[in-house]
Amino acid sequence: MFSVSQTFLCNWLFLLVLWTSQGYSDDAVAPPIVLWHGMGDTCCFPFSLGSVTKMLKSKIGESLYVKSVRIGESIITDYESGFFVHPNKQVEEVCKQLSNDSKLQNGYNAIGFSQGGQFLRAIAQRCPHPPMLNLITLGGQHQGVFGLPNCPSLSHRSCESFRKMLNIAAYTEWMQNFLVQATYWHDPLNEEKYAQQSSFLADINNEKSINQTYIDNLMKLNSFVMVKFTEDTIVQPLQSQWFEFYAPNQDKIILPLNESAIFTEDKLGLKAMMAANKLIFLESKGNHLQFTEEWFTKNIIPILQP
Repeated sequence: MFSVSQTFLCNWLFLLVLWTSQGYSDDAVAPPIVLWHGMGDTCCFPFSLGSVTKMLKSKIGESLYVKSVRIGESIITDYESGFFVHPNKQVEEVCKQLSNDSKLQNGYNAIGFSQGGQFLRAIAQRCPHPPMLNLITLGGQHQGVFGLPNCPSLSHRSCESFRKMLNIAAYTEWMQNFLVQATYWHDPLNEEKYAQQSSFLADINNEKSINQTYIDNLMKLNSFVMVKFTEDTIVQPLQSQWFEFYAPNQDKIILPLNESAIFTEDKLGLKAMMAANKLIFLESKGNHLQFTEEWFTKNIIPILQP
């Protein structure tokens, strides 16, 4: 016969085992995190995404699983992919990586840096398995760019060459296949040509035609967080980070998101997501991807935890 104290002790031990087995320990509760780097970066530089991974583990728990996306078999191929591997091919490869990763099957949070932000949004829209829980984009160009003011990791001469090529021939088939940045080049002076010939951004923004699957999958997110850097000299216009862009047929006036066709016609489900409080707009003072650990801890870490 058990005494009252023995029975209590057994029940307590049973609940403790059950609690632990269900993943409620401090280190186990947080879902895994997928990172995707930006142009001129790689998955694994210790001073960039390597430091982000280290920070995430220090804030959330050392057992946190963090997958930093790599394209190809090496850091070199991953770096080159940021310029010369079409986003559709990159998204297809990463979709396979995620679907084959047993640690992600119950869902994951995603953090995209610069162009990695719109690439991860394409993952959310095209690859619903495993499920993406929350999407956080830091400096993502959701309405594209119309200018390359300061290319990271490139010389001024290289930047100027890319800019000239894009201004002249962004929507030619050759350029769309050759240069990643051409696939999200958005010319507000020629919206029709952009919608017809952009081989990536116009598609994931449902500006070619309406893909209902994209809408349905994006709306499955618990939250879609967009971070804008208020002194950004890389993204032009910087408001693209909040899904805003120039009003059509000029390049001076920025149209607020809630006045744009993509919102008012709900081409991507953003209007419905805003109504459901799933859209979160954050600001970070500073240039492109410049944020402090204090800012990240206050604004981003809570989203990554249950």
